[in-house]
Amino acid sequence: MPRPRSISDEALLDAALGLMARTGPEGLSFAALSSASGLAPATLVQRFGSRDRLMEAALLRAWDRLDAETAAADADCPVTPQGAVALLVRLSGAPDGPDTHGEGLLLLREDFRRPVLRARGAAWGTALATALGRRIAPGNPKSVALGRLMASQWQGAVIWWGFSRTGTLAETVSAELSAWLRLTARA
Repeated sequence: MPRPRSISDEALLDAALGLMARTGPEGLSFAALSSASGLAPATLVQRFGSRDRLMEAALLRAWDRLDAETAAADADCPVTPQGAVALLVRLSGAPDGPDTHGEGLLLLREDFRRPVLRARGAAWGTALATALGRRIAPGNPKSVALGRLMASQWQGAVIWWGFSRTGTLAETVSAELSAWLRLTARA
């Protein structure tokens, strides 16, 4: 009978994500995860097979978490334009530190490189655009397209905040998206 696992795969994948968020994908190794988890590198190799499979599993776990966070925000936020802003502010989170914002872009690079992760990103983008469109243009046949534009504006606000670091990320996202809503309402 096999020994019970002292640390779940999910906890290990979360630890791997934490390592990558701090050090970029290049910082993920079985030795680094061993130090973070207390499990022997050989045990980690036995569970995940290769560094590449470990990284992909960790990034799929990140997509699972983002899907769940998005569904929860969609259920909780009002179905109004300001509810769309609140949803995106909630999904923006808060950077863990001054350097982690850029490391997140390196994780995104890995998502672009792998077909299974690109597919997850595309599916999430559609779900997000639908949730936003329902809030900013209910009943409009172009609501999903408008939701996609709002999501694009959000991502732009996050990137520009990364350069300026003026105020908090949440304040910037809220202000930028509220301004975008006012401008598009007049168009």
